[in-house]
Amino acid sequence: MSLDWVYYAISWILLTWHSAWDAIGVPVDAVLGTNFAWILAIIFLVVTVRVILFPVFVKQIKSQRAMQALQPQVKALQEKHKGDRETLQKEMMELYRKEKANPLMGCLPMFLQIPVFLGLFHVLRRLDPAKQAKTLYGWSVDQFDSASNAKLFTAPIAGKFGSTVDELARLGANGTTVKIIAGVLVLVMMGTTYLTSRQMILKTGWAEDPQQRMIQRLMLYGIPLSLLVSGAIFPIGVIIYWVTNNLFTLGQQQWVLRKYPPPVTAKTTTSARNPVQPAKTGGLFGRKPAAQPPTKATAPKVAAPKPGAKPANPKKGRPAKRQG
Repeated sequence: MSLDWVYYAISWILLTWHSAWDAIGVPVDAVLGTNFAWILAIIFLVVTVRVILFPVFVKQIKSQRAMQALQPQVKALQEKHKGDRETLQKEMMELYRKEKANPLMGCLPMFLQIPVFLGLFHVLRRLDPAKQAKTLYGWSVDQFDSASNAKLFTAPIAGKFGSTVDELARLGANGTTVKIIAGVLVLVMMGTTYLTSRQMILKTGWAEDPQQRMIQRLMLYGIPLSLLVSGAIFPIGVIIYWVTNNLFTLGQQQWVLRKYPPPVTAKTTTSARNPVQPAKTGGLFGRKPAAQPPTKATAPKVAAPKPGAKPANPKKGRPAKRQG
């Protein structure tokens, strides 16, 4: 299946935003080693895609609310069909169908953005001065040359951590600078990817459904760790797109979760203490409560003598010591 339509669409959005920033007066030439018009074009590619996908994001939140409301019924099915995995899966699928809940809806916005990511990855890989087809996907020669020379702090947006010596030479880039900029961006990409998943789990808690819980663990740990390796082949412009997308997601999720908070349950409260593992011992983030210092033993209080009474003689009443 050809993805040319994706490449044309991504190119058109990038070129449109670049022309818009150029018309506004954003410097086309590098300032502080950065071509801000192209960096802003990538950032507003994210904004364009997220505005288009906002209705899908709202459906994702509603689906997650429905899945959370079904947790007691899911738990009851798990107890009823313990040891019979096939019957359990059939009953749960029937429950989801009846209640119109989709356990895979939580990943849908991410899957819909995969073509955009692949399109941008492909387009930026073409920004090589040695390429002959400079006018492919609607680019003019001037636009192609401008983008291939675009930089972030002197590191080309088409460069990557794993760029070869020949690729760096054609881009006119310093290998050390590219590795530093790309390396820092990969770490930021991993961190913000983790935070987007953690933010959602903090608010909604861990799912009772094993399938849903597996998806949550994959989103929380698997994807950020995979970026440590795959990030080496991502052009810097793609990493800028990914980080911007994560920051947009964090803000969007915070707004939606504040406007439409999930129902507060005992499970949600417990899971919110620790997004990695539900707390078992109590205390903040599942930590054991600090031991209280032992209190000093206090002497029993002795009633004060009544007014006018003779003071008691503590020696009186004690047996006299025998004379040796």
